[in-house]
Amino acid sequence: MYIIAGILILFPLIQQQSYPQTEEKKVLRIGYFPNINHAQAVIGIGNGDFKKVLGDNVEIKPFIFNAGPSAIEALFAKQVDVSYIGPNPAINGYVISEGKDVRAIAGATSGGAVFVIRADTGIISTADFANKKFASPQLGNTQDVALRNYLLEHGYKTVENKGNVHVLPAKNADIITLFLKKDIDGAWVPEPWGERLIKEANGKLFLDERDLWPDGKFVTGLIVVRTDYLQNNPDVIEKLLKAHIEETQWINNNKEEAIKTFNTELKKITGQTIPEDQLKESLTRLEFTYDPIQQSLYKSANDAFNIGFLGKSKPDLSNIFDLNILNKVLKEKGLATINSTTAEVSQIVK
Repeated sequence: MYIIAGILILFPLIQQQSYPQTEEKKVLRIGYFPNINHAQAVIGIGNGDFKKVLGDNVEIKPFIFNAGPSAIEALFAKQVDVSYIGPNPAINGYVISEGKDVRAIAGATSGGAVFVIRADTGIISTADFANKKFASPQLGNTQDVALRNYLLEHGYKTVENKGNVHVLPAKNADIITLFLKKDIDGAWVPEPWGERLIKEANGKLFLDERDLWPDGKFVTGLIVVRTDYLQNNPDVIEKLLKAHIEETQWINNNKEEAIKTFNTELKKITGQTIPEDQLKESLTRLEFTYDPIQQSLYKSANDAFNIGFLGKSKPDLSNIFDLNILNKVLKEKGLATINSTTAEVSQIVK
């Protein structure tokens, strides 16, 4: 109050008000496949586990893909920020962007890829491959590269390279139809499609790809991120990797419940489920892990180069991995961290 010229003037007491500061709402657009080797995303996004960890200030927008090259195209177009993906599309994306736009930040799965032959083809060994027709999920995807490299190592060229073996890229669901119609003789596919070919389409297991790798371990699933999103949103990526690690641990510790939950979420996505016995069998050939098994990716890159998918000169992949945030989360959880390894494709010897 003040006294001015003998007049008492009263002013209302003005209290300074404080307003709560709200954290900026962020968006995470995440791609994944409706496959068992992307089970962390299928389950964690579907049932809300990821949302609990990411919090209310991160909006999750899922995008479903059927094969890696499509996911990489979406990353380049900035339609998605992060994607679960196979190693070969990740390598291709890194090479195409000259090492600028893509980083692998965690593993998702090891193993879980098989070469299945129709039981009535008469194929007993690789000596019987001439003039046969095999399928893979998509040109340049991880299983496609594995199949073509396997053929090359056993002395076969594909018809486009003046050889006598046909390789037909087709969606996994279509491969089952092609098997049943006897339009193809075999296919190199991820699980659970391999087990489905065995149980539903008169297929027999010709090769478990784990047999081709040291200790049976090789990366079949990664998490990749756009470099600009990683730089601008490390807090979101940290929460995502925390959710991914926790989901990986839960699946490994609760296989039977995980199978049921996977089927529940798969039905929401595709309208279909996979028989539990098929999922159980496919999981015997698959390991869920956050370790990207880096050396196996470099070997995959070498294979892709050998069959002509990575240009005329072997690229330097030394910066394809960024495991800093992954290791930060692992350390906070009291888990063993993962040593970063670097290698140029040219340094890899089979």
